[in-house]
Amino acid sequence: MKYALNIGLILVITLFTLHLIFKEQELHEIIHDLKGADPGWIAIGACAAVLFVAGESSIIHYMLRVLDQKTSFLKCLKYSFIGFFFSYITPSSTGGQPMQMYHMKKDKIKIGYSTLIMLLITIAYKSVLVLMALGFLIFNHDVVAQYAGDMKWLIVLGFVLNLSFIAALLLIFIKPIWARALGIKVVDLLTKIRIMKRKNKEKYTEKLIRICDTYAMGADYIKRNLSVVFNVFLITAVQRICLFSVTWIVYRSYGLSSTRFIDILTLQIMIGVAVEMLPLPGAAGISEGCFLLAFTEIFGMELVKPALLISRGLTFYLILLLGAGVTFAVHIIGIKRDKKQSE
Repeated sequence: MKYALNIGLILVITLFTLHLIFKEQELHEIIHDLKGADPGWIAIGACAAVLFVAGESSIIHYMLRVLDQKTSFLKCLKYSFIGFFFSYITPSSTGGQPMQMYHMKKDKIKIGYSTLIMLLITIAYKSVLVLMALGFLIFNHDVVAQYAGDMKWLIVLGFVLNLSFIAALLLIFIKPIWARALGIKVVDLLTKIRIMKRKNKEKYTEKLIRICDTYAMGADYIKRNLSVVFNVFLITAVQRICLFSVTWIVYRSYGLSSTRFIDILTLQIMIGVAVEMLPLPGAAGISEGCFLLAFTEIFGMELVKPALLISRGLTFYLILLLGAGVTFAVHIIGIKRDKKQSE
């Protein structure tokens, strides 16, 4: 029911956002603008979005091989699509990894291995985004100032949230005992001021201790296998670029070429920093708003709205629908298999 409500919330926010954006346009005008995009370029954009998902699958497959676990790439692709589906329908993308670990467990992969893999993916995913954003912000600052100035405070908030998350991970790695003690004090404070329910205090504390212990074990592995971690970071960087490149691909689909690839990539990375940590399922609504703020001047008033529809459709809704299809298929296959085994 919670997931269904989240999907409903995404649909409501999306419809409301689209109504605000297109309220002054007729449907036939919107369709005409969408048809103006070159289908060949759109197909390339769809491939880039799928490669983004496959990038995580490559990391899972690589890590399982390093851990001497024989698993096919197709199964790893299944884990990724399921993970992205649940990440996209939960606030701050919190639902994906638990579901991935659940399905790995069903495929006889030890929970310790899946936990370590998800931990590395989380660290790499957030760290690569922040490092790329800082690099592009420094070396392409003029473009950010020119096109993304109206969302500067949202970018600042995004940096603060992402860096705070990474700092918390580093604290757990370097001083796990300190991190555990600090976390328990935070839980005590939140229950005292009634942000958390007092009856759930013990549950939150146990979960916090379990997370700290897991991350501490992950820290030991990272220290002993820096080359593996470097490879994971490298694959993650390529994965991120695949997704952030979709906006440039949509830009080229309309025959536009005056803005450099690196400039569009920079702006899309800034949007990623700004919205990914916000507690909205799929960052629905805010992502569309940031796109309009950053790209109206680049695409022009006539094309920015259809470009938004195509770009968001490829980078979010296409992956969401494919993930939903894979999740549903896996669920049906599992039901049939369990039924056969019980007969």
